[in-house]
Amino acid sequence: MIPVNSGQSSLANQSSIANPQSSILLVALLVIASLPVSGCRNSSPPAPAKAPAQAAAKIPAGQSAIQPIPPQLPAVVARVNGEEVKRAELERAVKNLEGRAGQPLPAERRSEVYRNMLDQIVSFTLLKQESRARKISVADAEVDAQLAQMRQQFTDEQAFTKALAGQDLTLEKLKDDTRTGMQVSKMLETELSPKIAVQEKNVADFYAQNPDKFKQEESVRASHILIRADAKADPATKERARQRAAEVLKKAKSGADFAALAKEYSADGSAAQGGDLGFFGRGQMAPPFENAAFALKPGEISEVVQSDFGFHVIRLTDHRPARTVPLAEVGGRINQYLIEQRRQQLTDEFVAKLKSKGKVEILI
Repeated sequence: MIPVNSGQSSLANQSSIANPQSSILLVALLVIASLPVSGCRNSSPPAPAKAPAQAAAKIPAGQSAIQPIPPQLPAVVARVNGEEVKRAELERAVKNLEGRAGQPLPAERRSEVYRNMLDQIVSFTLLKQESRARKISVADAEVDAQLAQMRQQFTDEQAFTKALAGQDLTLEKLKDDTRTGMQVSKMLETELSPKIAVQEKNVADFYAQNPDKFKQEESVRASHILIRADAKADPATKERARQRAAEVLKKAKSGADFAALAKEYSADGSAAQGGDLGFFGRGQMAPPFENAAFALKPGEISEVVQSDFGFHVIRLTDHRPARTVPLAEVGGRINQYLIEQRRQQLTDEFVAKLKSKGKVEILI
């Protein structure tokens, strides 16, 4: 699905080899996103359409007739044109997948996941070998620039080094893997780009044939200030929090800058953004918060609203009625989605050719 509220296309089921720099062998697996939990989100919301990064973290759905993986793996699990794929590499890849999924690997899924991951490693190994055969080069400056971007994902050098250690990587190994990924990426770009073409008619046809993908439910955009009080707190503690929220509300209704008040008083993770929660639909927030937000008009400020998180002061920024998003708004995203689909198809075909002319031995 193409999420209509996002600038990204959903490519959750695509193999990571389509984008080697996000492959299991590279630094994308080092980046740990730490997003604050909002103090008004419904703790059990209906499952929304996942963004790519979220969907990719899920362990793939089950398949039938999968050959079981032995409990104890041999030191070498495959050979690709004579190049060994070590057990440690496969186990590290599965460990990384578990980390992205935020859950341990279910025992009943072990064989399926291990075989899927091994196939990705084999495919990437074939691509590495082909890029070496074609003598694809990447300048040191390009690698250094990529490493610099990786470092920017971390608060400091210590956090970066800790992440490397957590992945059993040295900086030198990371640099080598980065260079390899960039070589594969360059090779695929040269090989595939001339064969990728999406016409306006393709975009229009996709839009016409998939109307459900472009339905947008009613949504609102709101900012809030949270004075936290645990649901199990004693009455006196709750009353103090309520009074503090009432004081903040008075300031907000007197014309004080709402974003500044949120930064000063709010105990929610959104405080740094001036309390802005972005757009959300029904069922995504705690019911008292949602009911109050949807009852407001843009620019209005609520009374003090109590939820299990504490006491909120809510300001509505915008309201979007339910609609079908017009082609003019999503044409660019559809175009990119179709390009990525075509790129994945061509990548799969390219890897299949490499497998057919090479020698792949699966040893488990």
